[in-house]
Amino acid sequence: MDAESIEKFLTTNAKRSGVVNIHFKDRSTVTGSFISARDYDELKAKNFWRVVHSKNLQQWERTRDINLSRLFSGTGFTRLSAATK
Repeated sequence: MDAESIEKFLTTNAKRSGVVNIHFKDRSTVTGSFISARDYDELKAKNFWRVVHSKNLQQWERTRDINLSRLFSGTGFTRLSAATK
């Protein structure tokens, strides 16, 4: 997927629940939340995204520790869908 499609999905759908299923071409689906760190704009320009896995969301909300996130390339995404917490 391109960065514009991902950004459009995030602004329309992810604001409601915050948790998203990320479907990939060559790996299993990841459920998590896209985060906006200080490098968000720079990464978005390169179609990279910081995602906190759903199992780490509570700890992320408490600590805001950037080490709980992983970087994913948007080119590997096949689709995004809203998920429940």
